[in-house]
Amino acid sequence: MARMTQRRKVHRYLLDGSAAAVEYPVRLREDVLAAEEPLEIRFGSMSFAVTMRTPGDDFDLVAGFLVSEGIISYQSDLASLRFCSGEDELGRQTFNVVEAQFRPGLSLPDTGRHIYTSSSCGICGSTSIEAVRKTLTFGLEQDQLRVPVDVLARLPEQLREAQALFDKTGGVHAAGLFRITDGGEAELLCLREDVGRHNAVDKVIGWALREGRLPLRGTVLQVSGRASFELVQKAALAGIPVLAAVSAPSSLAADLAAETGMTLVGFSRGKSLNVYVGEERLAPPLNN
Repeated sequence: MARMTQRRKVHRYLLDGSAAAVEYPVRLREDVLAAEEPLEIRFGSMSFAVTMRTPGDDFDLVAGFLVSEGIISYQSDLASLRFCSGEDELGRQTFNVVEAQFRPGLSLPDTGRHIYTSSSCGICGSTSIEAVRKTLTFGLEQDQLRVPVDVLARLPEQLREAQALFDKTGGVHAAGLFRITDGGEAELLCLREDVGRHNAVDKVIGWALREGRLPLRGTVLQVSGRASFELVQKAALAGIPVLAAVSAPSSLAADLAAETGMTLVGFSRGKSLNVYVGEERLAPPLNN
C-alpha cells in the first residue's frame, strides 16, 4: 500500500572522522519515511476513538483494538468493518475513518473516548491489574505450551528478516505471532508493522480475530521494542501465553504477566534472554 510510506528530500551530511568532519557539498537525496496518519474508530455513527497509525491493515488494527479494550472476544462478535466518509482538503477519500458494526445484543460503551492518542502510546481502558483480570475471557494458566529456549532466542532474528517496511524506512515497530510446531520449531503466522508498537500488536491480534483464531493458545508474540503493561494486557486478552521483547519490561508489565499466568521474556537478543515470569514454559535447547 503506497500510503504506508512517503518520500521526502533530505540534505545528507557525511562525516568521515577527519578534522573536516563534513563532506561538502552536502548531498541532496530522497529518503523514505513511514507514513503516520490519524484513524478514527466509530461505532455506527458514534465516534469512539482516534489513534495515530501507519496506514495499512486498518481493519486488523480496529479489530485488535476492540479485543484489547475488552469489547469483543470472538469473530462472531464483529458483524462488519467498513471505511466511511473521510476526505482531505482536496476532497479525496483518505480511508482514515473505520466504522464497526457488532452482533445484536453485544454490550457496548454508551459514549466515545473523545481522546486523541499518539502512535507511541496505547489506548488503555483498564487502569489496574484487577480491572484487567476481570475482563479476561481466556485463561492462560492451563496453556501447556513449551518453547525450546534456543528457538525463543532466535525469534527476534526471524522477526527482523520479515520486516519489509522497516527495510524501507528504518522507522517502524513490529509484532510477530509464532506457532511452535510439534518438532519444536517456530512458524511465523502473522507479522505486522507500524510506527506505534501498540498498533503493531493490535494488528496481529485483529488478524487473528478476523481469522477466527482466538484464543491464541500455544503461540508466542515477539515484539521489537519493550514490553509495557499495555502490551501484556493486549496479549492476555487474546489468550497468548508467551510475550517476548527485545528490550526491557516494566515492573507493572511483570506484575500483570504474573497475575494472568503469562510467560514474559525481555532482552531477547539471540545469545541470551531474561525470563521475568513463567519460566516453566521454557524447554531445553532444541539443538544442543
